[in-house]
Amino acid sequence: MLKAPEPSSTPAWFCLRAKPKHEHIAAAHLQQDEAVEVFLPRVKFRRATARGPKWFTEALFPGYLFARFELRLYLRRVQHARGVSGIVHFGEGWPSVPDAVIAELKSAIGDEAVRVIGDALLPGDEVTIASGAFHGLSAVVQTYLPARERVAVLLDFLGRQTLLQLPRESLVKAGDARKSALG
Repeated sequence: MLKAPEPSSTPAWFCLRAKPKHEHIAAAHLQQDEAVEVFLPRVKFRRATARGPKWFTEALFPGYLFARFELRLYLRRVQHARGVSGIVHFGEGWPSVPDAVIAELKSAIGDEAVRVIGDALLPGDEVTIASGAFHGLSAVVQTYLPARERVAVLLDFLGRQTLLQLPRESLVKAGDARKSALG
């Protein structure tokens, strides 16, 4: 069983665990409370779908968000907020997250708490064609043609390699977008 929090009148940052896919709900609910400051770092990225490339926004740390509050006064209110599964704890205590860590995250993510992940394409990058006749096929970037916002890609098609020029917006870089969020 967790110990009662030590008396403290200083607000501190804590890591909260959210219910699955409810980070934004927990953040919205907690932001209504003036005694609680909330930080939910998110990333926005493009992903190939059956209907072409779409923008997605997800939590940078899936299942977690940060809140700054006085533990002694607001513990129960925060623990039982809609979308919150609990406060991260170790043993019998709730460790706070240093202000410097949150400040560093905020500076890396930006003022809106959403970082748009630019998926700049470089020669040799693997991409997925997200729209058009070659939808769903993989290709390798050869050159980027910035004046026309087109990309020359090498595609394995019908047993041979074919060089194509495609619109930039029809390509999605392969891989998990969150891995490059802070890099």
